[in-house]
Amino acid sequence: MGADAVVVGSGPNGLMAAVMLARAGREVLLLEAAERFGGGLRSAELTLPGHVHDLGATVMAMALASPAFRELDLKGVEFAHPPVVAAHPLDGQPAVLVHRDVRRTAEGLGRDGAAWTATVGAAVRAGLPLVELLLKPLGPWPARPMTFARAARFGLGAALPATTFARGAFRTERARALIAGMSAHSMLDLRAPISAGYGLTLAVLAHLVGWPVVRGGSQVLADALVAELRSLGGEAVTGHRVRRLSELDAPIVVLDVTPRQLLAMADLPGGYRRRLERYRYGPGVFKLDWALDGPVPWRDPAVASAGTVHLGGTLEEIALSEAEASAGRVSPRPYVLLVQPYAADPTRGGHTLWAYCHVPHGSRADVTDLVEAQIERYAPGFRDRVLARHAMGPAELEAADPNLVGGDIGGGLASLAQFARRPVWSPAPWRTPLPGVFLCSSSTPPGPGVHGMGGWQAARLALRHR
Repeated sequence: MGADAVVVGSGPNGLMAAVMLARAGREVLLLEAAERFGGGLRSAELTLPGHVHDLGATVMAMALASPAFRELDLKGVEFAHPPVVAAHPLDGQPAVLVHRDVRRTAEGLGRDGAAWTATVGAAVRAGLPLVELLLKPLGPWPARPMTFARAARFGLGAALPATTFARGAFRTERARALIAGMSAHSMLDLRAPISAGYGLTLAVLAHLVGWPVVRGGSQVLADALVAELRSLGGEAVTGHRVRRLSELDAPIVVLDVTPRQLLAMADLPGGYRRRLERYRYGPGVFKLDWALDGPVPWRDPAVASAGTVHLGGTLEEIALSEAEASAGRVSPRPYVLLVQPYAADPTRGGHTLWAYCHVPHGSRADVTDLVEAQIERYAPGFRDRVLARHAMGPAELEAADPNLVGGDIGGGLASLAQFARRPVWSPAPWRTPLPGVFLCSSSTPPGPGVHGMGGWQAARLALRHR
C-alpha cells in the first residue's frame, strides 16, 4: 500500500501506535473497519437527537496517568472533572464518597479512615512513578529504587483477592463495600487473586488524577488523535476491513486486534497459534444508555455530584454477583457500574446516563429490568425520569467493535495467569513471530483501559525492529 507502517484498528492503542510511528518519521496508514474512528472511544446519539452517549469508555483516569498520553500533550481535548470522583450508595446510611483528597475520603470512612490512608494513601504518596510502573509491567523502567520499594509494598495487597484484602484491611461495611465496588471493575470473581490490585489501582488514580470525562464525548479524544496523525502526514481511512494480513504490504504492521482476530487473519507458526488458541476471554457486559428529563433522583443527594456510581450494596452482595457472572449465571441483583457524565460535562445535550452490569460471556439475556431495579433501589422514581433508553448486550457490543469478544470489554480475562501471559508469555508480548508484525490491543500488557500503552510499546518495538 506504499506506506512504511500500516496500523489496523483505531482503538486507543491503535491510534497511539499510529501517532508514535508518525512522530518517528514513518509514513503511516491507519485502517479502520467501522465508519468512525475510535473503537471504544466512539460517541453517538443513541437515544434522542442531541443526546451524546459514549459507546464505550467514558471515564478517563488512565489517559491522564498514562506516560504515552502525557508525552503526546494533545491539543483540543478538555478533561472535565465531577465534583465527587465516585459514590457508593448503601441501604439505610449515607453513601460512601470518594474525593480527590485522600483525607476527605478517609473522614467519610469513620474508623476505617486511618486504614484507607495507610493503604491507598501510601500508594498515592508514591505518585505517578508508581502508576507508570503498573502501566509498564514489562518495562522499560526508570532507575528509581524508591519507586520499586513502594511498588513491592503495594503489590503485597494488590496480589490478594479483593474479598481477602477488604476483610483484612478494613473493619466497617462502608470501607469494604467501597473496595469491592472498585475491584469489580476487573470483571473477575472477587475471590480471585489480584482482583484487589485493580480496585487499589483505581482508588489511587482517583486521588492522583481523578476520574474525568472528555468534554463533548470520548469521540473528541479519538478525533484529536486522528487529527494529530494527519498533521504528521499520516493517512487514516474508515470503512476498510482487513481480513487477511496478505492484503497488506508494509515493513511494519501493527494490529489493534485480539487473539481471535489474529488467528483468523494470519497463518501463524504452530506453537504460537496453539498458545493464542488457549487465550481466555472474560464475562461480558450488558450496557444501557438513557436520556432523562432531569438528574437521577438519588435518595442521598450527595450521589448526584459523582461522575461514577457503584451500585450493588455490601462486599458480600457484590462478591456474589461477580461470582455468578464468572460462573456463567445471570445475577438477580447484579453489581451495576453507572456513569453520570452530566455531573462533569453539561455539553452532551441534557441528562445522558449509562450503566452496565456483568453477564456471562456471550449471554443473550435482557437484564434491563435487573439493572433498573438496582438503580431504583437507591434512586426511587428513576424510571419516571426516562425519556428513552438504548440497550446493548454482548452480541450488539461485539457487532459494534469486534474486539469486544462475547461482550468482554477488557480484551480478555484479567486473571493472574493472563496478567503474566497476555496474550502469550514473552518478554515482549507485543511482537508476533511474523516479521514486522506487532500486536497492540488490550489483549497485550498492561491490559484494558484508555492508556494507549499497548500501542506505545508496539510502536517502540517496531521502530527498534526497523
